[in-house]
Amino acid sequence: MVHAFVMVKADSVAAETVLDAVLGVGGVTEAHIVAGDFDIIAEVDAEEVYDVLGASATEIRSIDGVVDTKTYVALE
Repeated sequence: MVHAFVMVKADSVAAETVLDAVLGVGGVTEAHIVAGDFDIIAEVDAEEVYDVLGASATEIRSIDGVVDTKTYVALE
């Protein structure tokens, strides 16, 4: 099992809409609007690292209002 955190930068007026869409992505177990350099932090659980990257690079990045993402894979 692979556990990862995806930091999402959203369009300034779209954070809540983006949050709802992120929560609908397969593998996303939690997502929260946060203060800081990114607007949303999502937790993703998947069988393989490629599944995490697919959720992040393909599904989350394609959501309207997403400006940028960074994905961090947990090592423990």
